[in-house]
Amino acid sequence: MKKTLLVAVMALLFTTSFAYGQSGTGTTTVSVTVAAEAALTVNTGTTTLTTTGFFAPYAGTTNLTYYIRTTQSTGSGSLALQVTSDFGGASCTGGPCVATPPSAGDALTYTCTVSAPGNNGTATPCTGSVTAKTTAQTNVATFGADNRSLVTGNSGSVTWALTDDPKYKTGTYTATVTFTISAS
Repeated sequence: MKKTLLVAVMALLFTTSFAYGQSGTGTTTVSVTVAAEAALTVNTGTTTLTTTGFFAPYAGTTNLTYYIRTTQSTGSGSLALQVTSDFGGASCTGGPCVATPPSAGDALTYTCTVSAPGNNGTATPCTGSVTAKTTAQTNVATFGADNRSLVTGNSGSVTWALTDDPKYKTGTYTATVTFTISAS
């Protein structure tokens, strides 16, 4: 009897193991919410301003690549800059100064160019010559609803002009400009 029961249990296990060897299927739903996004790469680590003549303004260009996606019907975006560390520090002794120029009319100004986003959206660069500030952001570009950049990004640039005031003492002066891009 023991032998018969053991053979029956083994036969049942052997048969059952083949029943579990069958394949099956299952499904899942994958969901994603694509949000408004913006990113920026400043392609020029240091922008050197140079002059072309006697007391002609110093000039140079900062190149950048922007990435943006704005909300379809009501979205917008902006690209702005601010001088976050002035020439020669807070006091700007002897050299150029954005916050408190040594002479009336001295200024760090810029003009802008931006390529249109990849979906033929709208990118509006700043208008005319803009005076950079230490106290607030100033506009580089604005973007409309449903703008989507190329996967490789879109190009832009800021072309700088700095007054060459004879009052500036000789030396090398640096300022830090912080760019900010946003999208909604």
